[in-house]
Amino acid sequence: MGQSLLPPQPVIYLIEPYGGSVRRQNAHMPHVFWDDSAVTRGDGIFETILIRRGRTVNLKMHLERFRVSAAALDLPDPAASQWLEATTAAVADYCRERGDETGESIEATCVWTMTRGRESTGVPSAWLTVRPVNPEFAKQRKSGVKVVTTGRGYTLQQAENAAPWLKQGAKTLNYSASLAALRWARENGYDDVIYIDPESGRVLEGAMSTVLVVKSRARLRTPEPGNDVLRGTTQRAVFDYAAGRGWKCKAKTLFVEDLFSAESVWLLSSTRRGVRVTAIDGTTLPTPDNAEDIAMLIDASLGAVS
Repeated sequence: MGQSLLPPQPVIYLIEPYGGSVRRQNAHMPHVFWDDSAVTRGDGIFETILIRRGRTVNLKMHLERFRVSAAALDLPDPAASQWLEATTAAVADYCRERGDETGESIEATCVWTMTRGRESTGVPSAWLTVRPVNPEFAKQRKSGVKVVTTGRGYTLQQAENAAPWLKQGAKTLNYSASLAALRWARENGYDDVIYIDPESGRVLEGAMSTVLVVKSRARLRTPEPGNDVLRGTTQRAVFDYAAGRGWKCKAKTLFVEDLFSAESVWLLSSTRRGVRVTAIDGTTLPTPDNAEDIAMLIDASLGAVS
C-alpha cells in the first residue's frame, strides 16, 4: 500500500473543567456536540500560542489573558496545571509524530478553546489543538501587507457603566465581524484591516492583530488598550524586550496621521509574528532603512519569552 497523501492530522487534547481529566482526542472523531454554545452562539474564549523550536512562546501572558477572558464571561477559571499539562503533552506528540522529538525544526500553532458548553448540560467544553502555522504568514512577513482603514460599524468606547456587559480584555470566539471585514478588504485589493474610530480617526487595532508604530529616535508606540483595543501578548513581549535595549515604548492614543508619519507600521500577532504594513488606503509607505532590524527585534522578543 502506498504512503498516504493526507496531510498530518492536528493533535487534539480535551480538558475537563473543574479539575477533571486531560486526554488525547482522535482527530477523526467529533468532540463538539450540536448544542454546544460555540456552535450555536459563538459563546466562548480562546488563545493562540506560537510554538517555536518545539517550545511555547509567551505562555505566561497567554494564560493570564485566558483567565481574564474566562472571568469576564463567567466561565470556570482555567486551571493552569491542566492547560499546561495538556499543552506540554500535545506539543511533545506533535513534534514526535513529525519526526523531531527535540522540536528544533518545529514551528506550529496551539489554540486553547473554552466554551459555555452544551445547552442540555451547562458544563463548559474545553480543548486545545496543535497544528501547522498558516504558510501564508511567512509570505506576509517577507512581502508585507496592504491595509485599509475602516470603522468597525459599531463602537465599544462607551461612557462608564453604559454597557457593563461589554467586558474589557476578553478574547472571545465571536470573530465573525472581523472575518467579514477581512473578506471585504481582500475583495477590494487589500490584505488586511486596521480599525479606526471614524469620528476621531483614532487608531484601534487590526482585525486579528495589534498595531505597532515605529517612530524616530528609537520609539515604539501602540494604541492604548481598552474596551475597543485588546491588549496584545506579542506587543507586550516586544515592548518588554525592546525597553531593555534602549527603546522608548509607550501605549498611547494614536491617529491615522501617526501611521503615515511613522518610520514604519507593523501588525503583531502570535503566529504571524510581525508583518510590515507597506500601504495604507492605497498610499504606499516608504521602506525604512531599519525594516530588517525591526523584524529581527520582533523575532528576538519572541525567542526571549516562554
